[in-house]
Amino acid sequence: MDESSSPNTTPTGPKKDGILKRILEEMGLISMYLSSRDVKLLCLQRFVRMFAYGLSTLILVAYLDALGTPKTEIGLFMTLTLVGDICISFFLTLFADALGRRAILALGAVLMSASGVVFALFGTYWVLLIAAIIGVISPSGNEIGPFRAIEESIVAQLTDPKKRSDVYAWYSLLGLVGAACGCMACGWVLQYLTETLRWDIIRAYRAIYVGYAILGLFKLTLTVLLSHSVESEKKQLQSRARDDERRPLLEGSAGANPPPKRGLRWLFPDVSKESVPVVITLCLLFALDSFGSGLAPLSWITYYFKYQFNIEEGKLGSIFFVTQTIAGASLIVASSLAKRFGNVNTMVFTHLPSQIFRALLGVPSDVHLALVFLILNASTQAMDTGPRSAFLATIVLPAERTAVMGTVNVVKTTAQSLGPILTGFLVDRNLFWVSFACSGGLKAAYDLGLLAFFKEKEKERERAERLRIQEEEERRYDHTES
Repeated sequence: MDESSSPNTTPTGPKKDGILKRILEEMGLISMYLSSRDVKLLCLQRFVRMFAYGLSTLILVAYLDALGTPKTEIGLFMTLTLVGDICISFFLTLFADALGRRAILALGAVLMSASGVVFALFGTYWVLLIAAIIGVISPSGNEIGPFRAIEESIVAQLTDPKKRSDVYAWYSLLGLVGAACGCMACGWVLQYLTETLRWDIIRAYRAIYVGYAILGLFKLTLTVLLSHSVESEKKQLQSRARDDERRPLLEGSAGANPPPKRGLRWLFPDVSKESVPVVITLCLLFALDSFGSGLAPLSWITYYFKYQFNIEEGKLGSIFFVTQTIAGASLIVASSLAKRFGNVNTMVFTHLPSQIFRALLGVPSDVHLALVFLILNASTQAMDTGPRSAFLATIVLPAERTAVMGTVNVVKTTAQSLGPILTGFLVDRNLFWVSFACSGGLKAAYDLGLLAFFKEKEKERERAERLRIQEEEERRYDHTES
C-alpha cells in the first residue's frame, strides 16, 4: 500500500515548492535575497534615514508654530530649506562619482546629524533656518539631500536589469515603512513625554531632534561598512591604476578619456546628445509632479489633521503609520504589475487614482470621511516609486545615471520648494482646501504627460540595454578565451 501510494504523493512536495518559489518571485524577495551585501546595506540606510525623516515630519510645522512663528514664515522656512537642499544636492551628486560615492553619503549623514543637534539646542528662527538650509532636514517627509540619487545609481550598477524593479520596490518599501515607523514612534513618544512626564511641548519636540541626530550617526556607521564596489566604474578603474600590474594597460587607453569641460559647462552633467531631449522632458514632467507635492507635503497634511480635527499626537502618529504602511505594501504589488505591463503603465495607472482623493482631502468637515480620503490616497500614491526608479535606470545611459538622477532630483526639489510658501499663504487665509485641489490636479497632469511622452520610449531603451549587456558579455567571453 505504501509503494502504490508513493507515486501519487511524491509530486506534492515539488509542486508546493514551485508555488512558494513563484510567490517569493512575485514579491521580489528572491531578487532581494540574491542581491549583494552593499545593496542590502543601502536598503537598511534608507530605512534608518526615512525613520528619522518621519520623526521630524510629524513635528516640524508644529515645533515652529509652538515657537511663535507665523504660518507664512513657516512656509518660507520650508521653501528656503528646499532651496538649500537644491544647491547642496546638485554639487554633491554632480561630483559624487569623481570624489567617491561613499564619501558623499558619509558627508550627508554628518550634515543630517548636525542639523538634529542644532534643532535640539536652539529655538531662534534664523538659526534653525541656517541649520535646515546647510544641513539635512526634510520639510516634506520625502527624500532630501544627495542620498537617493547616489543610492539608486549604485543599485542600478550592482543589480541585473531584470531584477531592478524588484530591488527598487523593496528599497522604496523600506523607506516608506521607515517613515511610517518614525511617525508613530514620534507621536507616542511625544504623548508620553508631555502627558506622563509632564514635559512642556517645546522640550519634548527638542528631545525628538536628539533622536534624529543619533540616527544620523547610525546612518554614518552603515555608510562606512559599504565596499569599494559601490563606487562608479570610472572611480574603480582609477583605483586599480595604482596597481603596478595593470598600470601599463590603463595608461595605454588614457587617450580615450574625453577632455575636461571648461567654462560653465562643468556645472552640467555629462549627457549624450540622444539623451538631452529625454532628460529635458523628464525634468519638466517631474517638476510638475513635485510642485504639486510641494503644495501639500506630509508635514502640512499632519498639521492640517492635528488642528482641523484636534487629533492627539499619539493617534496622529498611528494614523500616518497606517497610511504609510499601506503605501509601502502597495509597492510589492507595483513590482509585480511592472513586470507584466511595463514601468510607465504601472506608474500612471496606479498613481492617477490617488491624486483624485488627494484633491478632495480638504473638502470633508467630518474627520472620518477625511480619513477615508487620506487612506484611499495612500493606497496607490506610492505605487509608482519603484517602477519610476527602474524606469529612470533604463531610460538613462549607465555612464550618465548618477549625474542625471542628481539633476532630476534637483529639478524636483526646486519645483517642490515653490509650494510650501504658497501653502503657508493659503493656510493663513483658511484656504487649505485650495492647496489640496491644486496639488492633486497638477500631479494628475504629470501622469498623463508621462504616458504621452514615454510609453514607447521605454521599450526602445530596454531593447538597447539588453543588446549592450549581451555585447559586453560576448567581449568578456572573447577576452577570457584569448
